[in-house]
Amino acid sequence: MASSETPLLRTPLYSTQLASDSRMVPFSGWEMPVQYKGIGSEHQAVRQQAGLFDISHMGKFRFSGPNALEQLQRLVPSDLSRLQPHQAQYTVLLNSEAGIIDDLIFYYQGEDGAGNQQVVAIVNAATCAKDKAWFLSQLDPQQITLTDDSADRVLLAVQGPSATTHLQSFVEADLSVIPRFGHLESKILGQPAFLARTGYTGEDGFEVMLSPEAGIQLWQTLLEAGVVPCGLGARDTLRLEAAMALYGQDIDDTTTPLEAGLGWLVHLDRVNEFIGRSVLVQQKETGVARRLVGLQMAGRNIARHDYAVLSAGEAVGKVTSGTLSPTLGYPIALAYVPTSLSKLGQSLEVEIRGKAYPATVVKRPFYKSPSFA
Repeated sequence: MASSETPLLRTPLYSTQLASDSRMVPFSGWEMPVQYKGIGSEHQAVRQQAGLFDISHMGKFRFSGPNALEQLQRLVPSDLSRLQPHQAQYTVLLNSEAGIIDDLIFYYQGEDGAGNQQVVAIVNAATCAKDKAWFLSQLDPQQITLTDDSADRVLLAVQGPSATTHLQSFVEADLSVIPRFGHLESKILGQPAFLARTGYTGEDGFEVMLSPEAGIQLWQTLLEAGVVPCGLGARDTLRLEAAMALYGQDIDDTTTPLEAGLGWLVHLDRVNEFIGRSVLVQQKETGVARRLVGLQMAGRNIARHDYAVLSAGEAVGKVTSGTLSPTLGYPIALAYVPTSLSKLGQSLEVEIRGKAYPATVVKRPFYKSPSFA
C-alpha cells in the first residue's frame, strides 16, 4: 500500500550534502542535514572561523509596486518608511491580536526603471505557505505583486569571524563596505547573486541567494577553501546562545512582540496604523502579564522545550528552548514567566524528570560575539 504521508522536500544541495556524510532528518516538511562531523565542532567553527549552512528551505518572496513599502507597512509594527535602498528590517507579521504570524526580514532594493519599489522577504520554512496566503489576503493586487522564488533559488549562509574573508575571494563587490543588514546584488563565481549581511548565529557573515547551479558550485568551492559545512543542530545552539527566537517555540501567533522581548521592533511613535496596533498600545499602557526571559541553569541540568518553570514549588511558566551552551559550557534556556518574576537575578526552578533544579534569570543574549562588541 502506498504511503499517505507527504514526501519530504529536498533542496538542490541534497546530493552534495550526502556526499559530505551529512545526517539527514525531517524538518518543517524538508529533509535537512542536522549535522556533518558533529554539532560541537560545527558550532565552534562558526564561533572561531567560518561555517556554511544550506538554508534553501526558507521562503523567498519578491514584492514590486509603486508604494510597496507602504503596502507592507500595514502588516508589521516596524517603521518601513525609513528604509533606504540596500537596507533591511527584521520584523514580525502580526494578527489582529498582535500575535506573531512569523518573524522575517524585508530587504529594500530601491526602485526599478518603472518606479516600482522592489522588496525581498525571507520567511521561515514552516510558515512559508501560511505567510504567502496572508500576504495575498491582505495586500492590494492592484498596488503590489508577489513573486514566490522559494523553489527556484538556493539560499546559503556563510557565518563566522572569517566568513567575509572566505566569501570575498569569489565575489566581485567589496563586501567590507556592506554594513550589518546591508545588502546588494553582485556576481559570485561569475553568476548573479543577492548578498545580505544578515544571519541567525550571532556572528558576522552573509546570506547569499542565487540559482541552484551557482549555489551548488559556491557550496563546493567554499568547502574546498576550508569553510566547515554545518547542520540544523549547530544552527540551533548558535541562535540560542545569541537569544534569537525560533518561530513555533519561542514565538508564535499567541505571543506578542512585547511579551517576547521584541519591543524594539514596535515603533508606535512612528507607525500610525498596522494590524494588531491597538493590542500593543494597550500592552504598552498596562504592561504585559508575562515575559520571555533568559535562564541559566545550575550545574549541567538542561532545561528543554515545554519543561515547567517553578516558583515556590508552583508551576508559573514554560521553557521554550534550552541547551548546554557549547561556547559558555553551562546550560541556558528561554522561558515565559510572569512579569513579576522576570527581573535579572530572580531565582526560579525548572522541573526535569519530576525533580526541581535551580535556575536564575540572566541577561540576554547569553553570548555576544566580539565582532559586534
